[in-house]
Amino acid sequence: MSAHKKWTSLFALVMIVSLALSCAAPTPEIIEKEVVVEKPVVQTVVVEKEVPVEKIVKETVVVEKVVKETVVVEKAEALPRQETLYFNGFQWGPVVCWNPYSANCNNAMAIAQGDNARVTMFETPYLYNMLDGKQYPLLADGDYQWNAARTELTFKLKEAAHWSDGTPLTAEDVAYTWATHVKYNTPTGAANKEYIETIEAVDPQTVVVKAKLDENGRAVNPLIVAAYVSSNYVIQKAWTQKLEERTGGDATELLADTAEDVVYSGPYHKFYTDDTKVIMVRDDNYWGQDPSMWGKLPAPKYLAHMIFKDNAAGSAALARGEVDVSQQFNSNVHLLWLNYGLPISTYLPDAPYHIGASLPTAFYNLKAHGLDQVAVRKAIAIAVDYPTIIANAMTNQSATFEQVPRSLMNPTPGEQAMYDHEAVKDLQWVGNDIEGAKKLLDEAGIVDTDGDGWREYQGKKLSYVATCPNGWSDWQAAIEVVAAAGKKIGIEITTNYPEWAVYQTVVTKSDTPLPPGYEIFMMWSAGTGITQPWGRIRNLLSSEWVGMPSNWNGNWGGYVNPRVDELLKAIPNETDPAKLKEMYTELVKIYLTDVPSFTLMYRPELFHTVNESVWTGFPHQEDGSVPPIPPMNCINGWSIACLYNIRLVSP
Repeated sequence: MSAHKKWTSLFALVMIVSLALSCAAPTPEIIEKEVVVEKPVVQTVVVEKEVPVEKIVKETVVVEKVVKETVVVEKAEALPRQETLYFNGFQWGPVVCWNPYSANCNNAMAIAQGDNARVTMFETPYLYNMLDGKQYPLLADGDYQWNAARTELTFKLKEAAHWSDGTPLTAEDVAYTWATHVKYNTPTGAANKEYIETIEAVDPQTVVVKAKLDENGRAVNPLIVAAYVSSNYVIQKAWTQKLEERTGGDATELLADTAEDVVYSGPYHKFYTDDTKVIMVRDDNYWGQDPSMWGKLPAPKYLAHMIFKDNAAGSAALARGEVDVSQQFNSNVHLLWLNYGLPISTYLPDAPYHIGASLPTAFYNLKAHGLDQVAVRKAIAIAVDYPTIIANAMTNQSATFEQVPRSLMNPTPGEQAMYDHEAVKDLQWVGNDIEGAKKLLDEAGIVDTDGDGWREYQGKKLSYVATCPNGWSDWQAAIEVVAAAGKKIGIEITTNYPEWAVYQTVVTKSDTPLPPGYEIFMMWSAGTGITQPWGRIRNLLSSEWVGMPSNWNGNWGGYVNPRVDELLKAIPNETDPAKLKEMYTELVKIYLTDVPSFTLMYRPELFHTVNESVWTGFPHQEDGSVPPIPPMNCINGWSIACLYNIRLVSP
């Protein structure tokens, strides 16, 4: 390509980006103009004869507050570009709170507990690394140790670790955090109290996690016990007691507290937030600069996340160099470097560009007419055109089912080795098998008896609605392909896309039947973590979720199979690799035979696309980092190490 053509293309891209960005949330400049219009307000307020005095006083206070906020906005807008790392794809609305006990803060840059916990502000004892499956010490000093019976897990804390108020971080903080989760039945407490009996401080630096035992004296689930120490934050005891005091020991009030005064141990904390942005600033007294941990501070002084209207606006900002780390689906991401020569890249240089970790799944409402029949469920599943989903919905940012045959495992080598591929080969499918689907239905006696083109079961036409949240463009594209497959085999499938606020309320209410319009619906599956693939299979198939009033775990279609439950109960205590492989293989066989749901694509746990206009040194395949730094956006689990490796392109 000539230089002239290249720059013409680049100019065209920038113009496209500018147009897309114009549809995004209001820019900071517009916000400042709106806020700074003070004189008209003052003039209106000062008409004392026409307006009650009480109103004048009240409105004057509002004006003073606006003036104060204007100063803060100007400060936030003055962030030095070479000290700021910009993100997208995490934060889709304003922050609600900074409370690490709450699951409803909508504070994606600071709070996200789980297998790959976000550790910018609050920290876990260990950090999970999805690339090698190991847990690396953060607050902890060295590896944890199990006792011989695997009923107690012990670890030490680093003596250098301290809180943002300068006080030492001790085992008492770890123990009190757990006790608080249990006492107030927080989401963390509710999820773990059946598996953890207690967490105790042996001395200031030593913690013992004691597992709950079953009737045979064994730990109910040692996998979940081990996962706790890399998934859940340590929260300061002194601050927690202050929180309890001001909320009067009321669980609802405690979880609803905004926690603006929270004490933290991580490298960043709140700097500024509003409806358009979230900004965190580095704590230069962060304990992690001690030689026992990172030995220095993270490179960026600020972590900033603009709140974009949609993926298109976020992609435009990425192309313009206004975003450094992108955790969102960027359609045809490879064109940014192939066609436009932009310094943008993904973890893998070629398709699928990302490491597949989760399995976006189409669930069946198993109580819907006809969907209680395996023949109908499997016919739809094998007729779907998966190559089109991967090419169009995912723009080839997914491995194909020819490359990674379907099972219950994600595409990572570790999980793929955990089942016998040959034993399930005859049960797997790659899609587009229209004739096979028709034959399956015909043999089951599910045929078109009235000549209208649609098959009937027990005298009633098979007609379903396939759905997913509105605006989730890649999911919507996949659902359209599912609907098209139905038409090809004589099953009527229409589509509908409710807003997420409605969708999530309906799908996660597992104590009542799903309403009409939710016969086929998409949800996610678990990604990587110390409990995987057991945790993902549990989420997809365990009957324990059936009947829950608020079910964010899985099995939303209501599948029940006692043998599955038996295997899921046995796996956590099994240590023989051969036996584990046998059990996982049996679970895959059951899943591919019963088809209670089916995977539509492989998807990265987090999209990880970077623009190296300002910062460089991000994780890439075979980048030589030891331990390898995973493509988890530099803030999740072991990927936080990225912040200590990146450097400026032009210092």
